[in-house]
Amino acid sequence: MLQNEASNGVSLELLGGFELVCSGHGVRLSLGAQRLLAFLALQSDGVHRGAAAQQMWPDCPYHRAAANLRSALCQGRRAGCLPLVDCIGQRLQLSPLVRVDLHEVGADARGIVDGPAPPPGGAEALIDKLTLELLPGWTDEWLELDRERWNQLRLYSLESLAQRLLVAGQYLPALQAVLAAIAIDPIRETAHRIVIEIHLAEGNVASAVRCYQRYSDFLLRELNVNPSPQMTSLLQGLMSA
Repeated sequence: MLQNEASNGVSLELLGGFELVCSGHGVRLSLGAQRLLAFLALQSDGVHRGAAAQQMWPDCPYHRAAANLRSALCQGRRAGCLPLVDCIGQRLQLSPLVRVDLHEVGADARGIVDGPAPPPGGAEALIDKLTLELLPGWTDEWLELDRERWNQLRLYSLESLAQRLLVAGQYLPALQAVLAAIAIDPIRETAHRIVIEIHLAEGNVASAVRCYQRYSDFLLRELNVNPSPQMTSLLQGLMSA
C-alpha cells in the first residue's frame, strides 16, 4: 500500500500486482474494470473513448470493443463515494483524486537519476519498490511499452543509487541495489561493473575476480562476446598477478 495514504483516500497499485484501496480497504473489481483503471493510469493526458476501446480490445470488432468499454466504465467508475474516472466529452481520464504507486515511485526513481538528493524514506525502502514489476502476469499489448519504460527507469535508478551508496561507503545497500538491477536485466554490463567496484572498495579482490569470470562465462555462453575493455580494466593486473 502507498505510504502516508490518507484514511479516506483512494490509491491504485500497479507495482507487484493490481490493487485498488479505498479508505484503507481493498476494493473488488471485475477484470474489465481493473484493466480500464490500469490503462487510464498510464495515459497522462487521458484518452479518447474510441482509442481506449481499440487499444484495450484490439481483436474485437469496434462495436464489441465499445460495449466492453462501457461495461468496464460502469463497473469501475466509482469507489465508495469517490469518482475514479473523469469523463470529459469523449475523453476518459483517471481522476486526480486517485494516487498511483507507479507515479510516486517513478518520481522518486527519476530524482535518483537526475539529482543528488537522497531517496525519500531511505535507500532500502526505494530498493524494495524498484524490485516490483509493473502488473506481472498481464499480457495486454498496450502494457508492453509502459512496462519497458518502467524497467529502464528502475534499472538506471538502481544503478545510480548503487553508485551513490558506494561513494558513501555504504557497501551492503549498494550491493542490494545493484543486485536488484541485475535481476531485471542479467546481461546488462553496467550493473556487473558496479558489483566489481563494490568488492574492490571492500578489499574483496577474490570476490571481484570471481564476479568478472562468472559474467564473462555467461556472456560467452549466451552471446559469444567478451566483457568490454571498460570492465576488464577494473581488474587490470589482478587476474595475472
